Amino acid sequence: MELPPPDHDPVLLDETLDLLNLRPGQTVVDSTIGRGGHSEVIARRIAPDGLLIALDADPRNLQYASSRLAGAPCRIRFFHANFAELSDVLEAARVARVDAVLADLGLSTNQLFDARYGLSFAQAMPLDMRIDPRTAMTAAKLVNELPEKQLARVLYELAQEHYSRRIARKIVEARHFSPISTTDRLAELVRSAVPSRGGAPPRIDPATKTFLALRMAVNREVENLSALLEQAPRQLNPGGRLAVISFQSTEDRMVKRAFRSAEQAGGLQVLTKKPLTPSGGELARNPRSRSAKLRVAQRPGTPVWETT
Repeated sequence: MELPPPDHDPVLLDETLDLLNLRPGQTVVDSTIGRGGHSEVIARRIAPDGLLIALDADPRNLQYASSRLAGAPCRIRFFHANFAELSDVLEAARVARVDAVLADLGLSTNQLFDARYGLSFAQAMPLDMRIDPRTAMTAAKLVNELPEKQLARVLYELAQEHYSRRIARKIVEARHFSPISTTDRLAELVRSAVPSRGGAPPRIDPATKTFLALRMAVNREVENLSALLEQAPRQLNPGGRLAVISFQSTEDRMVKRAFRSAEQAGGLQVLTKKPLTPSGGELARNPRSRSAKLRVAQRPGTPVWETT
């Protein structure tokens, strides 16, 4: 299979790999393999006897990554799964504990601009937003079926949209005439509900937060991240590390609070008191990385490699 360019730079690559402290022979989970950028380097770090367990909720990206890593120098097992299913994946792989877990919560560029996902308002797309085709809910169902108050609550709680009530009211009014089925129509409705402040155009499109909230709701991102943060510490060997790269405030707060709670209970030691962010050089190469934040924690105890 001839692969197109990866079109997705792995974010905070050096910082993540340094803090994961990977060594040959380890077992590592890349719980969001995406286009395989992080895993390509992880495989070299744990070769030749290591095991990389790679999972992703998106079967298209999983297939791409499996082709990209076909010649990897270590063993790799691929699973179509959400990271909320981590415990089930490890049971299926017959692995009791692992030495590292990585979760990169960002979308791949291909997902944003492929009309099959329906995630972008940069062009007209079917209003879908599902990353995992096993998901029953779509964004179209949400905007056409949720009661007005519930829709406003989704926009406010998931994306801190201050005009959530206005937007929800506009959506409900519009869907009485015809269903909202495309991303461009939804974006125009949202823009018309947000008051203009005059002057220069806003730096961020007024529809951005609504699209973020709907994507998070469709894909149950809060619930799935909560499940990962609850399961992953238990799946680590002593000295094993969990790294999470988040891209928006709701996710980062969840990771921060989960790490702090686990540290207070003695289950983790937080290695990043403040999140790491991209360097100036990375921002110049990849402006999309600007909102990335990396937090890493370690399970207490003597690492296996120090006892052998």
